[in-house]
Amino acid sequence: MSTSQGRPPGRPQGRSGPAGLPRWDRCAVMGVVNVTPDSFSDGGQWFDPELAVKHGLDLVAQGADLVDVGGESTRPGAARVDAAEELRRVVPVVRELAAAGVLVSVDTMRAAVAEQAVAAGARLVNDVSGGQADPAMVPVVAAAGVPFVVMHWRGQSIDMNNRAVYTDVLAEVVAELRASLDRAVAGGIAPERIVADPGLGFAKNADHDLALLAHLRDLAALGAPLLVAASRKRFLGRVLADATGAVPPARERDAATAAVTAIAAREGAWAVRVHEVRASADAVRVAHAIQQAADQAAEPGTEAAADQASGQAGKATGQGPAGGVSA
Repeated sequence: MSTSQGRPPGRPQGRSGPAGLPRWDRCAVMGVVNVTPDSFSDGGQWFDPELAVKHGLDLVAQGADLVDVGGESTRPGAARVDAAEELRRVVPVVRELAAAGVLVSVDTMRAAVAEQAVAAGARLVNDVSGGQADPAMVPVVAAAGVPFVVMHWRGQSIDMNNRAVYTDVLAEVVAELRASLDRAVAGGIAPERIVADPGLGFAKNADHDLALLAHLRDLAALGAPLLVAASRKRFLGRVLADATGAVPPARERDAATAAVTAIAAREGAWAVRVHEVRASADAVRVAHAIQQAADQAAEPGTEAAADQASGQAGKATGQGPAGGVSA
């Protein structure tokens, strides 16, 4: 993967998305539809296919650019469902949403599910294992020619907490994620169709998650668009804990999620994956407006750019912008 996309120095990297999807001029918002009875934040709420489809349409109405449909919980400690059950849950929902004009992603670690979901209309495969859980996944995605989300992953949910051991979490996640990206490319997936996800909460504790969010630009140096999936996760619960250490339930972490969305958007993430869409949709638009203002101020010939240049010249000569000595 290339680590440079020819962007101006100092600007956030990773905004441009994968080939095969629309190009948004801001961070995209991916809404979550869990067709499961046991997901950590909304397990069972959208388990009925009709309710899942309605929820997906509601998310689009609230501002989601695309909807991620999953039929297997990946919460810490979750056991896997069999392939037949995952297919039963996912494919009808993908088909109905795609038929309604929704841009659909399928959240799966199984090649068979990915293949049938793409046939039903999914346009993106989001694999939390980054192609490691099923050896057939990368060839299937390569043959389908759809974009592929490669997440940092160290093993199945049932024991992933035991794998949250790092000497340098940023360096190790970057190295391991780069290896997964390289495997995907070697398996035939076009580099321009790959998205990277640092895997917040997967084999990571709260300190690890916060460290990764503090270094999104270093992750963007991988050269792939970034998907940030922080929604309602445990580390937010820890940040929001009260004086007794009690953490709020997952559904009370949406404001904190929107705060992460604003930061991720400002740092150049391609997309955020969230359960509650409206606040994050607003957040990315505000971040975009701020970036536009910064860009306009930096354009040659503008008054703001002239003031900035004058200030920089003053610093170089030890003079303030009005000719006085700088403090």
